[in-house]
Amino acid sequence: MGELHHEPFQFTFNGFLKVAFQGSRVTSDAGLILVRELDERLGLETLITAHLSDCRLGLNTQFRLADLLRQSVYSRLAGYEDLNDAARLSTDPTFRLIGSPKMWDRGAALTSTLHWFETELLTREENLVGLMAVNRDVIGQAETLDRSDRTVLDMDSSESPVHGQQEGSAYNGHFESVCYHPLFLFNDHGDCLAAKLRSGNVHSGDDWDELLLPEIERQQAEGKSVAFRADAAFAKPDIYEALETRGVQYAIRIPANENLEWEIADLLFRSPGRPSHKPLVRYKSFSYQAGSWTQRRRVVAKVEHHVGELFPRVGFIVTNLQLPNRAVVRFYNKRGTAEQWIKEGKQAAHWTRLSCHRFRANEVRLQLSVLAYNLGNLWRRLVLPKRIDSWSLTSVQQRLVKTGGRLVKHARYYWLLLAESHLTRRLFGAMLRRIWALPVPSG
Repeated sequence: MGELHHEPFQFTFNGFLKVAFQGSRVTSDAGLILVRELDERLGLETLITAHLSDCRLGLNTQFRLADLLRQSVYSRLAGYEDLNDAARLSTDPTFRLIGSPKMWDRGAALTSTLHWFETELLTREENLVGLMAVNRDVIGQAETLDRSDRTVLDMDSSESPVHGQQEGSAYNGHFESVCYHPLFLFNDHGDCLAAKLRSGNVHSGDDWDELLLPEIERQQAEGKSVAFRADAAFAKPDIYEALETRGVQYAIRIPANENLEWEIADLLFRSPGRPSHKPLVRYKSFSYQAGSWTQRRRVVAKVEHHVGELFPRVGFIVTNLQLPNRAVVRFYNKRGTAEQWIKEGKQAAHWTRLSCHRFRANEVRLQLSVLAYNLGNLWRRLVLPKRIDSWSLTSVQQRLVKTGGRLVKHARYYWLLLAESHLTRRLFGAMLRRIWALPVPSG
């Protein structure tokens, strides 16, 4: 391109092309303004005021609590996993526009302010509990649009790698790493209803009652029937009894043992003759009582014979569902989507990026990332047109959030000029109309 000539803040190529850096006017995350409109419709600011308390005094209050929370959550939703990015994002037009109007000219919070907000203000006991309540009530606003009389809950745990000697970290033999071991509860729409950060060496099923039982009570109070799915880590008699006492249907995988395999001995051998290229799948239901159980329960077995495999694949599910065997297995298999949702939370909202030394600070950061994930998921399922509502959150990030724009200020108003790529004028308008069609929260 020839010789490069430059002056302060401006570069000229060959006398024909001028390049200038105007970070305070240009953004790469303009798609977030749609999420900002959605959170307004879901009443996020009202929920923040209701559940979080602000102990700041004097000059420390130059940024409102709602502005700080939005900046923390939206940066995660945009894929920024570290608070070090806050220094640059503080001048970004989008991150100024998601706050109150007085921030539009001044700029958003810097790294030191956000770090104090997350590790000091939000780590107060009442604010950590309040942050969980904000997350649950945001989903509750969306649930008012759901006219279903039944909800399905999925519970699973995951690994959160640690970085150095962090409080509560420990070696986990299953994951073969030093980590935290958070627990998650989802509904069948993919919303994360609750999350709990735990030490790395706890069993996968520990603390299940803290997350699951309050949610069952909440759903039943709204007149909904509840069903529950989980893998073999949650095959515990106290879980079965708690669910049965509350009238909850469930399908939980249980580990194989000799007694269970004896019940299906007739299915473990392949029929004589040349095997089919298609897997041979057979089901069987029987009544079974393990030594630790107080009563007999229904167990459904699935046995698959695959070509080229010497032994069959066998799985057992304990259930109180009154469905045919195949339907029980099909219902249970849908819990695999919970693993996909956890994967999305890790990739898109970085909810395993927990690098603080203190355990409580990492609890806060997990809850902030869960709220970011839920805003993205609610955007996907309530706002995106049908043809793209199956996009992963990573795709939503890359194709919609990461939209270039330029902020222009006039005497009485602002213009945000957007680049038209994946986020076209037509798509933007369609999503905005869907948001405006959502009912305004009461109160």
